[in-house]
Amino acid sequence: MNFILFDGPRRNHLLPFTFTRPVSEIRVGIMTLKERWEAYLKVSVTSLTEEYLSVKYPVKLEDSNIFIDASILPSDSLIKTVNALKEGEVIKSGDLVIAYSSPSVKSSDELSSFNTIEFKSNLVQINNTWDIFDKNADILQSDFDFITKGRVSQPISDTNQLIHPERIFLEEGAKVEFSILNATDGPIYLGKNSEIWEGSLVRGALALCDNAIIKMGGKLYGATTIGPFSKVCGEVSNSVIFGYSSKGHEGYLGNAVLGEWCNIGADSNNSNLKNNYAKVRLWDYATERFEQTGLQFCGLMMGDHSKTAINTMFNTGTVIGVNSNIYVPGFPRNFVPSFSWGGASGFTAYQPAKAFDAAKVMMARRGVEFNEVEADILTHVFELTKKWRKY
Repeated sequence: MNFILFDGPRRNHLLPFTFTRPVSEIRVGIMTLKERWEAYLKVSVTSLTEEYLSVKYPVKLEDSNIFIDASILPSDSLIKTVNALKEGEVIKSGDLVIAYSSPSVKSSDELSSFNTIEFKSNLVQINNTWDIFDKNADILQSDFDFITKGRVSQPISDTNQLIHPERIFLEEGAKVEFSILNATDGPIYLGKNSEIWEGSLVRGALALCDNAIIKMGGKLYGATTIGPFSKVCGEVSNSVIFGYSSKGHEGYLGNAVLGEWCNIGADSNNSNLKNNYAKVRLWDYATERFEQTGLQFCGLMMGDHSKTAINTMFNTGTVIGVNSNIYVPGFPRNFVPSFSWGGASGFTAYQPAKAFDAAKVMMARRGVEFNEVEADILTHVFELTKKWRKY
């Protein structure tokens, strides 16, 4: 059977992160949504997404396919139900289409003629950008249990102070020295060749993914995920960084999500709590207005390739698009469109040619090529987001 993860109706609520990737490539917990489905299904899957993303993320169609909403996380009971699907059947939870079996992509109207299987167990779904950090604790715990089941951690150096070492797991090549690791409130997972430098304080849950680094004196707590090849330091609380991004110096990042290839300048901070303790509203691209998150703590959402200068400050509930560069003193607006250049005193458009020059240099430093495929995706995003660049 061939499995395909489709973006589903929540895609636009997950912008700016889905400007540059399918829903399936969002990271939460230890794995991306795609990696998690592949681990549970024990097969490779592909993604059905927007046409401009499909060159980088091609879909594979066969005579028999099972299409799965990528925003939904697998569980043992859901995997059993999905594997039992027959052609012409659809799994639903109320009006939500979870999965269906068909030789080709079907619309909602076409699915109305399918035989419906009602899924009555609990579902975990990433519906909005803030779910990525808000649901990270439970998902990280579930991933930790799944990945480490029946396995033994690599030895942990006795230079460290450990609390609940049975909930700390190091993959091959992971290193940590002269640090405090406290897994009381959640597990601590160090991926392959990841490293925690001396003097760091870690209070789980933490996922430090493959080749990621916590620099000297890092202070991390509150269900945090540091994606592959990312570097962090300073204070980080309940945040998710997708990968290849840097917050390499002092400063606070809390209840936040950063995409790939972001850079947070030294001593930059985000607020995650309003002065009046009110629930936080956040820009939603799908409705094109600020929507209530229902959360008291909500910080920064930053799309791929965006960057800040030193001492940048962000208000509670700020959304930064793709390829924006924030560099002047003061608090910028709490919605900064993609390809914006400036800050509190105002913005101008960040032209793609200049943005691409910066991306080439940054990516080359990590041994990754900025190629024509990446340029085409970002050029398309520049055109898609023009309507919001009204300075």
